[in-house]
Amino acid sequence: MLSLIRPASVLLGLFTVLTGLAYPALITTVGAALFAEPAGGSLVVARGEVVGSALIGQPFVSPQYFWGRPSATSAVPYDAAASSGSNLGPTNPALVEAVRARVAALRASDPGNAAPIPVDLVTTSGSGLDPHISPAAARWQAARVARARGRSEAEVGALVERHVEGRVLGVLGEPRVHVLQLNLALDELR
Repeated sequence: MLSLIRPASVLLGLFTVLTGLAYPALITTVGAALFAEPAGGSLVVARGEVVGSALIGQPFVSPQYFWGRPSATSAVPYDAAASSGSNLGPTNPALVEAVRARVAALRASDPGNAAPIPVDLVTTSGSGLDPHISPAAARWQAARVARARGRSEAEVGALVERHVEGRVLGVLGEPRVHVLQLNLALDELR
């Protein structure tokens, strides 16, 4: 029996060191060297200070800013430690009620806007942390933001169009607008 336990223990120790210590250390070092920005959290710096991450949405509530997708995280909006979808199906009464409440809040924030509300303004993303909205969602909010900032709708709309990111490699994903970058560009208009 001892002749079997010794090699098994040696292999357990060896693979624990290899897969539990050496491999993670190697991958972390290579990742930090080759992909420094993403490995560091893709931090966004404005006016010399970190204002957010390019990978995680942020809650904007002031009418003078564009609002992102609702967060699916419960206690703290856009909490990366609690990343998850809501897991509510399309016929779930809780989802239907949440969407109705979000539609009512958006209509109340811009009562003159009778255009259909883009779906990404009333539903959460798969991770609940999405920093992007569709160009349609940004255009839908442009009039409200322009009024709140005392700017022309054409000026704010042009800013939105400059911040539309195309598909990756021309084919992957959908066109999108990074909400934090757009709001920072709005602040630069002052």
